[in-house]
Amino acid sequence: MPDSPGYGSHLSSEAAAFLIGLPRRQQRVVLDLADQIAMHPLQISDYQTTDAAGRLIENLLLDAYLFTYWVDHAAREVRITEIVKV
Repeated sequence: MPDSPGYGSHLSSEAAAFLIGLPRRQQRVVLDLADQIAMHPLQISDYQTTDAAGRLIENLLLDAYLFTYWVDHAAREVRITEIVKV
């Protein structure tokens, strides 16, 4: 059972630009990984940082992709700000 059902994943323009540059098959893989994060927004990430606005930023490595995101609990959204292939 998901930690918090009803959360959605949303990509920043930077994350979307990264996604568009991938082959279609890899795009599907990355979108599925983003949905996994949204299904479990309370999971423990690999490490945390803080952005300029003081928000807690999560960083999670999944299948050779590093996802940088923050969780907006009020809107029930996972805001993915950056995706990097490592």
